[in-house]
Amino acid sequence: MNTLHTADADQYPADHAHAGKSFKGATLAVAMSVFLNVAGFTLIIPVVPFLIGRYVPSSRIGLLVGLIVSIYAACSFFAAPVLGALSDRFGRRPILVLSLLGSAVGYVIFGIGGALWVLFAGRIIDGLTAGNISTMFAYVADTTAPAERGRVYGLLGAVGGLGFMLGPVAGGLLGAIQPTMPLFAAALLTIVNIAWVCLAMPESVAPGRARPALTWRHLDPLAPLSRALGIATLRSAFAAAFLFFFAGAMLQSNLAVYLKDVLDLGPGGIGWILFGVGVMDIVSQGVLARTLLPYVDARVLARSGLVVNAVGFALIAATTLVPHAGFLLGAIMVFALGDGLFQPSVSGMIANAAPADAQGLVQGANQAQQALARMLGPLLGALLYSFGAGAPYWAGAGVALAAAVVLGVGGREPERT
Repeated sequence: MNTLHTADADQYPADHAHAGKSFKGATLAVAMSVFLNVAGFTLIIPVVPFLIGRYVPSSRIGLLVGLIVSIYAACSFFAAPVLGALSDRFGRRPILVLSLLGSAVGYVIFGIGGALWVLFAGRIIDGLTAGNISTMFAYVADTTAPAERGRVYGLLGAVGGLGFMLGPVAGGLLGAIQPTMPLFAAALLTIVNIAWVCLAMPESVAPGRARPALTWRHLDPLAPLSRALGIATLRSAFAAAFLFFFAGAMLQSNLAVYLKDVLDLGPGGIGWILFGVGVMDIVSQGVLARTLLPYVDARVLARSGLVVNAVGFALIAATTLVPHAGFLLGAIMVFALGDGLFQPSVSGMIANAAPADAQGLVQGANQAQQALARMLGPLLGALLYSFGAGAPYWAGAGVALAAAVVLGVGGREPERT
């Protein structure tokens, strides 16, 4: 039985008819917003180590990059479930605009810099308003039939891959001119995204649907997470997603440092390596996952993605033995292939297990547990990196395999409702 829906029927009454309704152009509107969002935050990836390097010695750059990623994730952990619940109450559009506005302000502050604490302040502001991805996913669940959600999430992953393909390259090229330029470009792109949301994305929460009353529990970041975990069919998917993002955070938080140290790459070279990740995201999420999901059980596809992901981690770690850009690019593309199979599959599983009128809460809770993973993963990654450049990636391979085991023993895929 769906315990969250049953226990909280007064706050979250069902509205399955609206859940299956498709807004004309809704998928295209969300896809454009996802592209602008991903392109914006990936613009800054190639230059973060170099900006932090202005204030600390080179031996501490890896640690500080891990800390600055963790502090953003910690703020997101506390904010995302609250914003998700608020989107159920006030609608998706106002929360999405608020979140994007916070990102734009954070980018500007980070770009202004002047001291290490200013860089942290920029990421804290961005983290405290981090609800854009979870709100977009809730928007999709509002406007897409349950059977189609996995494929739509795959499409959004591919669009995000296009942003990931172009963002780092542009960031690397801009960073080669002036390291702070990508931050201001990211802020400008985020403002464009706000304008797009206001013009092209109608509110997706049905006007006639009873909306949950706000209580103090909505300010407790653990409450939505614990309530979401009351849905039995969500638990294994949430656990696997947590492990996946924990492992991924170890890679994402220090990949630029790794490329700088192992291959002696600058912002431009880092951007082109990440271009390859974007290409594979488009292929794996936009083509492969979307083609396979109607025919292959989502749980099976997600487990396969985790195994491929683990192989990619191991190959990235092995780059310390074969320090060649071509080898590393191939390794990262294997990693991205696994990522592309896993993410749309598990996103569809989570969306289909959630009540139609609590999608914001569940997606906010999912974002919160991802933020927790991204808070802890960089800290462990930074610690392991001090023992050897490849250590975080060997550990990541083990964690990805553990996630595959969790999905294997977690039961069947949630029923499509």
